[in-house]
Amino acid sequence: MIYPAVHHPIDWIDKLRNGLQVMAFCLAIAGIHAVMRPEKPYEVGLWYSVCIGMLNWALIDFGRHFFPSAKETGWPEGFMKVLLPIAGIAAGYVMGTLIVDTWYGWSSWHESNQSEQKISLLITLIAGVMATYYFHNKYKDQHLETEVAQTQAQASQAKLKLLQTQLDPHLLFNTLANLRALITIDPVAALAMLDRMDAYLRATLSASRATEHPLSDEFARLEDYLELMKVRMGDRLRYQLTLPQDLAHIAVPSLILQPLVENSIKHGLEPKIAGGQIEVSAQWLDGRLHLSVADTGVGMDANASNAANDEHRGQGFGMAQLRERLSTRFGNDVTIECIANKPEGTCINMVFSVTK
Repeated sequence: MIYPAVHHPIDWIDKLRNGLQVMAFCLAIAGIHAVMRPEKPYEVGLWYSVCIGMLNWALIDFGRHFFPSAKETGWPEGFMKVLLPIAGIAAGYVMGTLIVDTWYGWSSWHESNQSEQKISLLITLIAGVMATYYFHNKYKDQHLETEVAQTQAQASQAKLKLLQTQLDPHLLFNTLANLRALITIDPVAALAMLDRMDAYLRATLSASRATEHPLSDEFARLEDYLELMKVRMGDRLRYQLTLPQDLAHIAVPSLILQPLVENSIKHGLEPKIAGGQIEVSAQWLDGRLHLSVADTGVGMDANASNAANDEHRGQGFGMAQLRERLSTRFGNDVTIECIANKPEGTCINMVFSVTK
C-alpha cells in the first residue's frame, strides 16, 4: 500500500524515549572503546561518544520533521531519505568533536591524531547507520501494528453488526409468536399487547442499530419487554430490576439482557402454573461488571436433553448468539454461567470488564 507524504507532528514523549535509548547506546560504545583502548581515559571517550551520538540522533530524528515523510515510516522519501542520515552523521560528528575539543582545550584534527580520528569516524558512521536503521524499522513496525489493530477492530465491528442483524428478527418473531398465542385466548389483552409491542419494537429496533449503549438504556428496553409480557401473563409474571445509579452510564453491547429474560419467561415461568418472579441486577465487583438474571420458574432438569432445556441451560440459539457477541467484543475476558437458583428456578450470571 502506498501512502502520501505527510508532515508528522513531534511526539515529545516518543522523542524522550528515543533519546534515552540513544544515550544508552552511546554509553555502551564508550564502554567498548574503553575496553579496546585501556590506555585512553574513559571519561574522554565517554564525552566524545555522548556528544557525537546525541547530536547525530537529534539532527536526524528532529530533522526529519522538516520534510514530507512517508506515513508508514515517518521518514523522508526520495533522496532526502539517504541525504538526511548522511548529513546528520557528518554534522553530528564534526559538532560533537569540536564541543569536546573546546572543553578540553585541544584539537582532534591535529596530524598526530589522524589515525585516532579515522577510527572515531568509522565508529560514528557504523553506529549512526545502525541507529538510523533501528529507528526507521521501529516506526515502520509501529505503523504496521496500528494498521493491524485498526483492521481487527473493523472486523470485530463488522462481526457485531452481522450478529446484530441476526438478533433483530429473532426478537421480532418471538414477540409475534407470543401475540399470536394471546389472540385466541384474550383478544382484548392481545390488542393492548399489540399497542405495547408497537412501542417496544420501535424503541428496541432503533437501539439495536448501535453496537453499544448505556446500561440504563438496556434496563429501559428490558422494562418495556417485561411490561409487554405482563399483558399476556398478568399476575403470573412479576419482576424486579436493580441498577445502581453509578453504573447507569456504563456502555455495554446492546440487548444482552433481553435474551436471558426471554429464556426465563419461555422456559422457566410459562411452564409453571403459578408463574414466578424475574430479578435482573447489575453490580460492580473487583473491577468488573456483574449482570444477573434470576427466575423462580421450573428450573433446569438435569436429566432432560430437549431443546427447551438446552436453551434454559444456555445452549440454544439465543444464548449461543449472545456468547458469540460478547466473545467478539471482549475476547476471553467474559464469563457466562448458568446455575440453579435458590430455592427454585434458574440464574444466569455474566461477568466482563468494561470502563466504569
